[in-house]
Amino acid sequence: MTAVTMTATGRTGRRTGTAQLAGTWPLLRLALRRDRIIMPVWVLVLGGSFSSVGQSIASLYGTAAQRAELAASMNGNSSLRAMYGPVFGDSVGALVSWRMIAFGAALAAVMSLVVVVRHTREEEETGRQEMLSSAMVGRRAPLTAALLAALIANAALGLVIVAGMTASGAGGAGAVALASAVAGVGALFACTAAIAAQFTESARLAKGLTAAVIGAAFVLKAAGDSARDDGSSVLTWLSPLGWAENVRPYADERWWVLLVTAGAVAVQCAVAYALTGRRDVGMSFLATRPGPARGRISTALGLAVRLQRGALLGWTVSFAAVGVVFGGLTGGAADLVGDNEKTKEIFERMGGQSGLTDAFLASMVSVLGTVAALYIVSSVLRLHGEETAGRAEPVLAGGVGRTGWAAGHLLIAFGGAALIMTVGGLGLAVGYGHELPAVLGASLVQLPAVWLLGGVTVLLYGALPKAAAAGWGLVGLCLALGWTGPALDLPQPVMDVSPFTHLPKLPGAAAMEWGPVALIGAGAVVLVAGGLAALRRRDMLT
Repeated sequence: MTAVTMTATGRTGRRTGTAQLAGTWPLLRLALRRDRIIMPVWVLVLGGSFSSVGQSIASLYGTAAQRAELAASMNGNSSLRAMYGPVFGDSVGALVSWRMIAFGAALAAVMSLVVVVRHTREEEETGRQEMLSSAMVGRRAPLTAALLAALIANAALGLVIVAGMTASGAGGAGAVALASAVAGVGALFACTAAIAAQFTESARLAKGLTAAVIGAAFVLKAAGDSARDDGSSVLTWLSPLGWAENVRPYADERWWVLLVTAGAVAVQCAVAYALTGRRDVGMSFLATRPGPARGRISTALGLAVRLQRGALLGWTVSFAAVGVVFGGLTGGAADLVGDNEKTKEIFERMGGQSGLTDAFLASMVSVLGTVAALYIVSSVLRLHGEETAGRAEPVLAGGVGRTGWAAGHLLIAFGGAALIMTVGGLGLAVGYGHELPAVLGASLVQLPAVWLLGGVTVLLYGALPKAAAAGWGLVGLCLALGWTGPALDLPQPVMDVSPFTHLPKLPGAAAMEWGPVALIGAGAVVLVAGGLAALRRRDMLT
């Protein structure tokens, strides 16, 4: 018997090139079909933002002298270098690269981690992968399909960036280098997510670990760029985002840096494939620790706190750090704008007032608010994840009703949004060094709009659970309007789609307007109530 087993194992080992990849193409088609909406939205919105920024820079800084002055002022400000990196040239393309390459690469990384974890660990967690693996599906086919889907998404993103930059008049080799750097970082973190998916039994934890690596990469790049203005810091070179900026698009491109990214992709991909071949479906190398023999969680709220405390802590720390950075930039807002009246007008449109410092503060507060909406949507959608994974049924089978179960998670979602906005406002005030009550109050005024977007997500989850992910699309629209709307001077009816547009522009407004705040807050309450009522009346997903 032992000899037969060894022989079969040996034959299987010699056929790994085909058998272990069997079913890859059907799984890839399935992945692309499932992502047929969210993936194009990611690609078009992110890729289109590069050309939008290019058009904005071309209109704001129309002469070479103005662009050279901007580049010199940016390189002389260590805080701005930490956020965006050094400026390597004064052409429109070089300034777009300076402004967008770090954030664009980070967002491409986020897109990749979502795609890979969705089609690997999430499939195993819900039990769908075990069902698929009962057919003619090789051991490494799911991972291959997920990585190919992420590669296709990043390749499409690169093509959109090249097309957009070419259409805005900044094409050529620089556009190809910029697109390659961004797409390369996206592919790299797709492999990082694939490794994280082998070590954890939870899709949420796999996403969190990969996101933490992305955050660490940004921190390393920021620390290195704040120290040196030529991208040569050791800390910068320890970060994949630093590799992207050191490709130097539109400034004597360094094509060899792309080989560093390609090498890291190859190494991480090999590690992911080696790990996935050494574990069973549904298992992980870091097994979840068993809980105590006697349960310590007796309420739905306690369960929600236990499940979401890690994410809330991460968001809180991030908002504190970002608030301090934004606050530190406020004092130099006048130096940032200089004598450029068009840039001043953009900040005043974002901040809704004429004073440059107050307008800058108000615009930063609005940015914090729109980002906080990402937290509340992800926290609300934890309900959907618990339901689809089958973990909600054992809880509801006891003495906990649907409303009580959902209310525990919603308290963490809506209360957590208030917490991170409070911490972000305190960080903003500390970084600025002035007006603590006013800045903190301005941050809290953003909450009704954040809660409204959370309420929409609750309603979608309660009434149309399969469409609950559309909450991400609404938040993305609000982010896009807040980010590019003032620069493009979009019509007011378009800007009014975002609830943040209707809030008072604080600090610095002549008087506090409580009407819009109360109306938006009431709308959030109605939406949450409607979502809970719908949840009570529908069947649970199976």
